[in-house]
Amino acid sequence: MRIDKFLKNSRLIKRRTVAKEACEKERVFRDGRAMKPSDEVKVGDIIELKFGNSEVKIKVLDITDSQKKEDAQKMYENL
Repeated sequence: MRIDKFLKNSRLIKRRTVAKEACEKERVFRDGRAMKPSDEVKVGDIIELKFGNSEVKIKVLDITDSQKKEDAQKMYENL
């Protein structure tokens, strides 16, 4: 699954266009490298997001195309 779509489906970022912009502005990283919006995400990946002064580090647990709001947090684990 594409990183921009994963961020939207997991509800870490509310809209896919915002997730795409975050990737283009090099605020989303995997293994210390900036990710492009089209980069694929796999289960077990460690993703780092930078929002202003805060940083969020997650581990991908599940990849599904659609999630209910209640189940979205089961797609990742905060580190």
